[in-house]
Amino acid sequence: MDNTRHGSEMNRWTPDIEGADFDLKPILEPLAPYRDYLTVISGLENKSASGPVHAITPATWLSCQHPRQSHAPYAAVTVDQIAARALGQDTPLPSLELATEESGGSAACDGTYGCSYGSTISFRTPTTPLPMEFDPRRAFEKIFGRGRDATERREIADDYVSLLDMVREEATDLSRKLGAEDRGLMHDYLDSVREIERRVQLLETQDLSKLNLPEIPVELPDFDQHLRLMFDMIAAAYQANVTRVATFMMAAEVSNQPYSHIGIPDAFHPLSHHAENKASIEKLAVLQRYHSEVFAEFLGKLARMPDGDAGTVLDNSLFLYGSNMSNSNSHNHFPLPSLVVNRGLLKGNQHIRYPDRTPFANLHLTLLNRAGIPTDSVGDSTGELAEI
Repeated sequence: MDNTRHGSEMNRWTPDIEGADFDLKPILEPLAPYRDYLTVISGLENKSASGPVHAITPATWLSCQHPRQSHAPYAAVTVDQIAARALGQDTPLPSLELATEESGGSAACDGTYGCSYGSTISFRTPTTPLPMEFDPRRAFEKIFGRGRDATERREIADDYVSLLDMVREEATDLSRKLGAEDRGLMHDYLDSVREIERRVQLLETQDLSKLNLPEIPVELPDFDQHLRLMFDMIAAAYQANVTRVATFMMAAEVSNQPYSHIGIPDAFHPLSHHAENKASIEKLAVLQRYHSEVFAEFLGKLARMPDGDAGTVLDNSLFLYGSNMSNSNSHNHFPLPSLVVNRGLLKGNQHIRYPDRTPFANLHLTLLNRAGIPTDSVGDSTGELAEI
């Protein structure tokens, strides 16, 4: 699953024509080579994102449930993590969370809701937001392990196991002295320790010798290289079966990233507040098309990766691409730009327009069930989208 920030210019996203003969507008045009995999869905709304926009919009995109008004995080388990529980228990990483920037800082915080909901789109439990890793080197080590070769990786893994044993023993002793609420937090913490231990054990058995792993720069690369590199790592993680579930914030909430490499020196967030200025809207549309171009290149890599006897990695993938914001100037959550990439579980090659303000959660519910993860409801869902 991938997530762009600050909405979309909807008249350059939404096709005019419904059905299989739909037209690809400029923002989605780069995805034309994968038309048979595309389902564009219009008319969806995420009511749960209403409130202090930048502070809660990210965390509600994959849950469609309004978070608790508290500085201590309390939201809902996101659909990527529901999928990870079902699909990720025999892979080193149940899920992978990546980004290109650190969170937008205080601008993505709120006096009532705090900062927990503005910096991630993934919650493992209601109280456990998952950090989005933006540093390529740390992301590489998380996916493939530390060390230059298999022997060094095993030695480092053994050190991790010894450290985790010590942490688990001390945490267990401490939990006996805590109150009920703190014991709940400690339980979540110990779950994380056990998950790291499981991950280390599985990583020890991975044979990465035949993979063409991406080159990781010593320092942070420029933004264009950074964005493509993170997609390359997701692709390599899929190919190595290190994980089957990934979320990616292509830009931070309240992003101040300029896009000079495509002729737009303006920072993303200020540009998104275009005040209906035509020149700013033109720039924003070019920026959003660029995101689609890089996403299309990622799909191309997956289309060239064999997946055993079952086609390619792309053939066996399901992606949600879009944003939890519509018109960035007005900070609204209807109609959401929503695109699904799959051929097999979904019909593909169609644009479907649902009645205005159909719950976005209906799409999540549909995707989980189509992926073989039986789910009764997600957030404010009212039923599946049978037509996709």
